[in-house]
Order: sequence, then structure tokens, then C-alpha cells
Amino acid sequence: MTNESVCEWYTGRSVFITGGTGYMGKVLIEKLLRDCGGIKTIYVLCRPKKGFSPTARIEQIRKLAVFERVRTEFPDRLKKIKAMEGDLGLPGLGLSSENKSILVDEVSIVFNGAASLRLESGLKDAIRQNTTGTKHVLDLAVEMKNLASFVHLSTAFCHCEYDTLEETIYPSPANPEDVMRAVEWMDDHTLETITPRLLGPHPNCYTYSKRLAESLVSEYANRIPISVARPSIVTPSFKDPVPGWVDSLNGPVGVIVAGGKGVIRSMLCSPDFEAEVVPVDIAINALVLIAWKRTTIDNTIDDMVPCYNISKGDIVRLTWGEVLAKGKRYAYEYPFDAGLWYPNGSIRTNKFVHYFIVFMLQVIPAYLIDGIMILARQKTFMVRVQKRIAVGMDVLQYFTMRGWNFKIENTKALINNLNEEDRKKFFIQNTEIDVEKYMIQVLLGARQYCMKEPLANLDRARFHLKLQYWLNLVTQLVFGVLLLWLFVRAFDSFKYLLDSTTNSFTNVPIIGSLIPK
Repeated sequence: MTNESVCEWYTGRSVFITGGTGYMGKVLIEKLLRDCGGIKTIYVLCRPKKGFSPTARIEQIRKLAVFERVRTEFPDRLKKIKAMEGDLGLPGLGLSSENKSILVDEVSIVFNGAASLRLESGLKDAIRQNTTGTKHVLDLAVEMKNLASFVHLSTAFCHCEYDTLEETIYPSPANPEDVMRAVEWMDDHTLETITPRLLGPHPNCYTYSKRLAESLVSEYANRIPISVARPSIVTPSFKDPVPGWVDSLNGPVGVIVAGGKGVIRSMLCSPDFEAEVVPVDIAINALVLIAWKRTTIDNTIDDMVPCYNISKGDIVRLTWGEVLAKGKRYAYEYPFDAGLWYPNGSIRTNKFVHYFIVFMLQVIPAYLIDGIMILARQKTFMVRVQKRIAVGMDVLQYFTMRGWNFKIENTKALINNLNEEDRKKFFIQNTEIDVEKYMIQVLLGARQYCMKEPLANLDRARFHLKLQYWLNLVTQLVFGVLLLWLFVRAFDSFKYLLDSTTNSFTNVPIIGSLIPK
């Protein structure tokens, strides 16, 4: 038990983070460095990538825009980030004996946020990264001598057959140990054959593997102080480190960018369902508080795992229709550079109409553009882009065509015993949220941080948007005239055919006498 403030509790402690190089991981590191300055060391599990060593990758991360405030206000704190070379998919996380000893001896807080976020991944990859990887982290945590809190990042959609999701661990559809063993010895063909049966109600292997990981976590409840955090769809930052910060095109941001550039013309989405989203900084604030909160819970009561659904819940009422309508309106005020076409796509609930629009206005133009690129002896790209969009949209539409009710009472209660300073630093629902302003921040954030388009280019982008508007209007008029001409020609041909047929029948005995002259 502790009566310390959140910042005091973190002082002098070392943290181990998996997934620290990902979107949420970077925001978590920045938050700990900036608002929990007394933290001792932040160890980040990191593997070599694209010729860069783990140390070099961490050095690159320190230079990102997300750490601008820390670089300016507390530059020395960036030295507290230490790379731990390893791999989530390897036994023992692939750590050297020296690095393992450091973590076992020094770490008292673990944030297990690493996961394969590719929703289209196969079962073997998803289980290895999201379920087996979690087991490797749990096994390491059991050995940690001073472990005070272990926070496992799950997802609010890992129990997708429940319309109402309570803050509790649900029964597992299978024994995670059995599934982990099966994916290792089964060949790919057999695994692909049984995957639909294993998934059951799950739309993809990601949510299924995360559900198994939750079940695995619950088995360690009597061995380590553990909590489960379930963020919903994570969106750009609301306030920290800067409004609108984002560096990932996953989820709604990818849709906003593709729609704003005129690449997406139609999306399957029910406008009346609540948009279960959460800004990344609010989600990270909750994670920081969850780790602290675990020390106030008596481990001897039972083996229940504290669970926290992190979403907007009943704090803000916002539907997908409102989100997309506002986003479309502001996309005209703050357009992206170099759009492919005028951004006037729409959401639909009719699958037939949706796929017809996609075929006519996305697939066919993609092949035409690539054909022109081939004639010009340039590298093709549009068909490849449309295929990637198709995969992403097929996965995303499951979440935009259904409604959920996420209970967030545990999450809202995180701030109950905080002092005023901590309430301001780790804001969750005690924030005045201006949805209109936030939508603008999201657009500008995607523009600056994902697409690397400076705000100084906005006037030029607005001029190009006007040109695209008139080009789109002229194209629609030409297309309309063409359709009208084709209709008239088809009508004339039909009339000629009818007249010819009638003349032929007048020469037939008996039948000809029945036809009026």
C-alpha cells in the first residue's frame, strides 16, 4: 500500500518497456521522462532493424518530434533511456545473460506493450508475437527481485462477441498453452485450414491472440502484481506532448489521410454507432496511473486481475457519422498536399453499393494510372496502394459496422485519490474536450508528423484543392453527358430494333393481322 503521489512513487524506480519503439511506447517514454523526472532508468526491449543496432535505434528515437519538449526542458533525462537488445519472439526474450541480470536486479515496473499490430497477420505470427511473447515477458517478470507492478496492454476488442465489455477477465476460448504449442508444430497449410474454426467470432488473428494473452496473464495473478489495460482505437494526442502528435497511419489516421488525398472514395461504416476511440496521451496517462494503482491493491485478497477499459465510454458521446462528417469538413479547410483527386468520398452501409463505388472510382483508376506510368517508363504504385488499402479497410470495417458498450468505471476511478497536481499531469476524464478543436488537431497532426507536410504549405494546398474541385466537377459533367449520349444511342438502337421486329411480324400470317397498322 502507498500514500505517495504518483511522481514520488516512480522516483528512483527502473522501468522495463516492451513495445517502446512503437507509437504508444514512445509517448509512454516521453511522459515518464517529462512528468516523472525522478525515474531512474527506462530499459527498452529493442532488436536490430534495417542495419541499425538497438542503441542506434534508441538514439534515432531521441531525435523525434515527440521528445522535443524533453530535449528543450530536460535534456539530461533522455540519457535515462537504455536499449536492451532482444526479441519478443525468442525464449528469454533473446536477452544476454548480462542484460537479463540487470533487468532482474533493477526493474520494479514493467509495461508489456509489444505486439504485432498487423490485423491481417496469420495465426502463427500473431500467436508468436502477442501470446508467446507475452509469456516470455511474464516468465522474466517472475524472476524480478523488486517487481512492484506489471501492466499488460491488451485491446478493448479482444472480446468482440460481447456487446458490453465489463472490466474483468473473461473465459478463454482455448488453452493458450495448447495453441502456442500447436502453431509451432503444425505446417502452414494445416494451420490455415483450422484457423477459421479457432477464431470463432474473432474477425482476425490479432484480437484472438490478444485474448489468449489475457488468459495467460490471469494465470500469473498469484505470482506477480499484474494489471490489464485495454485501450480501444488509439487516436492522435489531445494535449501531450503536443496537440495532434501521431506517427502511425494505422486505424482512423490512415483513413483520414487516404480520404483527404482522394484515394479512398467509399468506406463501410455505420454512422449511428459510437466511435470508441481514445487520444494516445489520455491512454498513456491511464497506463502510468494503473501501474501506480496496483500497489494500493492488496494481493492477498484473491487472484483477480484488475482490468481497465480505456476508451471514451460515456464521457463523450460521439458517433462515427459525426466523426467522419467533421473530419470531411475540416479536411477542406486544412487540406493535404498533392492529393490524387478531390476528396469527396462517403461512408455507406450497403455493401453492394460500396464495392461498386470502390471498383469504379478506386480500382479502375488505379490500373489506368499504373498503365500511364508503364508507358512513361516510371515505377508503378497505385495498384499496390489500393491493394494495401483494401486489406486495411476489410479489417477496419468490422469495427466501424458494429457497436460496443465499454464499461470504464475502473479507469475513471484512477484519479479518485490523486492530488491536484497529479490530476493535472495525468488527466483522463477531468478534461474539457472540444471535439471540433480536436478534429482540427488530428488533421494537422497527421499532416505534419505522418505526411511531413509543413503548415506553411496550407495556402498552396488550398489552391490545389480548388483546382481539383473544378476538375472533379468538369469530369462529372463530361461523364454525365457521356452517359446521356449512350442512353440516347441505346434508345435509338432499341427503337430501330423494335421497328424492324414489328415489320417482320407483319408479314407473318394471322400474327400480322393482329398488329395495328
